[in-house]
Amino acid sequence: MRHFLRLFLPAMLYLRSLSCLLVLLLSCFSVTIVAAQTSNNATTKWLTLNGDAPLVIARGGFSGLFPDSSYDAYMMAMGTSLANVIIWCDVQLTKDGVAICFPDLKLNNASDIDFYFKNKKSKYFVNGVPTLGWFSIDFNFKDLAPVTLRQGVYSRTERFDESQQRILTVQDVVNQVKPPGLWLNIQHDTFFSQHNLSMRSSIISLSRSVLINYISSPEVNFLRSIVARLNRRITKLVFRFLGQEDVEPSTNQTYGSLLKNLTFIKTFASGILVPKSYIWPVDNSLYLQPYTSLVLDAHKEGLQIFASEFVNDVPFAYNYSYDPISEYLSFVDNDDFSVDGVLSDFPVTPSATIDCFTHLDKNDKTQVKLLIITSEGASGDYPGCTDLAYTKAALDGADVLDCPVQMTKDGIPFCLGSINLIDKTTVSQSPFHNIASTVPELNITSGIVSFNLTWDEIKSLKPEITNPWLEFRLYRNPKARNEGNFVSLVDFLTYAKNVTTVSGVMISIENAAYLANQGFGVTAAVLEALRSAGYDNQTAKKVMIQSKDSSALKEFKKSRYELVYWIADNIRDIENSTVSEIKSFASSVILTKKSVFPSESKFLVGKTDVVQKLQSSNLSVYVQCFNNEFVSQAWDFFSDSYVEINNYIAGAGIDGVITDFPGTAARYRRNRCLGYKDQPPYHGLVDPGVLLQFMARQLLPPAEAPNPILTESDVVEPPLPPVAKIIPTAGNNSATANAAPTSPIGHSSVGAGILACCLSILLADLGIF
Repeated sequence: MRHFLRLFLPAMLYLRSLSCLLVLLLSCFSVTIVAAQTSNNATTKWLTLNGDAPLVIARGGFSGLFPDSSYDAYMMAMGTSLANVIIWCDVQLTKDGVAICFPDLKLNNASDIDFYFKNKKSKYFVNGVPTLGWFSIDFNFKDLAPVTLRQGVYSRTERFDESQQRILTVQDVVNQVKPPGLWLNIQHDTFFSQHNLSMRSSIISLSRSVLINYISSPEVNFLRSIVARLNRRITKLVFRFLGQEDVEPSTNQTYGSLLKNLTFIKTFASGILVPKSYIWPVDNSLYLQPYTSLVLDAHKEGLQIFASEFVNDVPFAYNYSYDPISEYLSFVDNDDFSVDGVLSDFPVTPSATIDCFTHLDKNDKTQVKLLIITSEGASGDYPGCTDLAYTKAALDGADVLDCPVQMTKDGIPFCLGSINLIDKTTVSQSPFHNIASTVPELNITSGIVSFNLTWDEIKSLKPEITNPWLEFRLYRNPKARNEGNFVSLVDFLTYAKNVTTVSGVMISIENAAYLANQGFGVTAAVLEALRSAGYDNQTAKKVMIQSKDSSALKEFKKSRYELVYWIADNIRDIENSTVSEIKSFASSVILTKKSVFPSESKFLVGKTDVVQKLQSSNLSVYVQCFNNEFVSQAWDFFSDSYVEINNYIAGAGIDGVITDFPGTAARYRRNRCLGYKDQPPYHGLVDPGVLLQFMARQLLPPAEAPNPILTESDVVEPPLPPVAKIIPTAGNNSATANAAPTSPIGHSSVGAGILACCLSILLADLGIF
């Protein structure tokens, strides 16, 4: 259907002049041209072979977003990367010997050739394996004129597929894109030779008119056949390693065995390109193993070494917490080695890594004012609201630790991200599973609420890590799935008070009215816990009380605490009278991400002025919730959590972030690019809606209903009801006999346990790299 529509749409919807496209690309980021420089970090001594900063090689351009090897992909790579970015072209040959840039031997993998040539499917042996598809050797280049490129990775957006991106020749890339550096990869020389096409002649001919910086191939004989015909001071030859068990066709040896003979590789190549797992192996559970000696071995042999297979949108080792910059840093900035370059589908990320984030220390001063508030501690790495999550958050640089307060049956307030124990604990696998019930007041169809169990009973359970993106099969730190201990509110407050790196706490209160009707005064319990922990007569630690219920916040009006109103719904605007009403009971506001940057089908469509309206009334604005997982971010942010944070801080001007991964935000605010007078393109601001201009009309995201405007009536609530006096009965929804009431201040203290695990986590962190 998509092809049918395209044939009947006016051609003018698809044709764009090159100059117009350049304007769009340059306008993607609000930066000045002077920012497009090589790394400002170039004076630092690098552990590369020649001591220079590692190179960024853009595989097929910005192929993580646009169709691989398309004009848009190449230009986006140029517009968002270091100025010396190397453009990668996988070279294929057509029937008439034209060298084209295309990511695969089979054209149907990343183009719509199957639509135009339905009956030209062929079967050929490729490395001894019968392979069916549409091959370049069956078409003259002019036959490919109507064929357009499409996204070949199905998990990536297909909305740029019908934007009339034609197959480019190598000469087209040089003439139209004008890359600062060109890397040609020759993956299948033997295949083309078997069909009477000479890749060797084609490359040698190109080298006479095109400046080629790098040529790579996984075939020894091809590189040996051209080494004497090229100026190796201009063009470097790189031997590309495939899987260690794969067989190299020229020598009939496995790549694993060739890896042991780098002296032989040096006879015809000046460098090697290896999958990143050759350097940092991972086990079957996707956890890092100790790094190999390969980088040091290659450098000792005088070989440059480049690492491949870097993408932002495929799960990598859990040790990196879904943070691509953390992964790049392990390859380019550790105390032992640095690779000489990285091959990436998302060149914006390694560009920022190299210039902005390398050679930083956790104690480096921050470059921007940004309050980092946790979401259940470091809940991206450990089960939320556990001692491990809080300790990791403090180590990672969080400013404010949060505690969503729940109440136990015996009146003890404790930290847990949901009143329904099934959401965050192993209660459904415990002896208490049979007390599950429906709670219509809380929209719970089957749950075990926290006050069904005593504090001792809850401590007998195990916590469970939250996987908010499970539908995409993205799991968080499976080894720690049930690790850690639950924390009472008093123990939480005591720990936070004693950690010098933490500046405050945020206590979240929800369902206060419902709890009052059940006989639990959660606001009184919070006030008592703060008093008991000594927070009522000190100013060293910030205390924030957060709720989406204005009635709950008004219970704290007489306190000196910062009251934070959570606007949980996505809104497009806020009335002035609403702002005034919020101002009467709160000093800060929490917004959703879409209330700042609205999006449709994960593409930004604009920016609201809600932040500015609130700040103009002296209300601080925090935004939640920031995750590292790429599926949580709009496409405009390039599957890069740092690009997203930068746009909310530098672009929207928010005062703080609430995040499951405080370490990411802490690293962001230390990055040196924030201190540059002119922001580089890989650290610039996106222009909401600009990506829509690269789409064919029929592939634009469907318009969604606009978000509502927040009115005063949405905020005003009746006062909390008085706490009901409920007489416990033997059948009062408990799995155990009634326990005698205890003080709301818990008996058990996990303070010592928290401090002990703090040291163990610190040692574990230091052992990663």
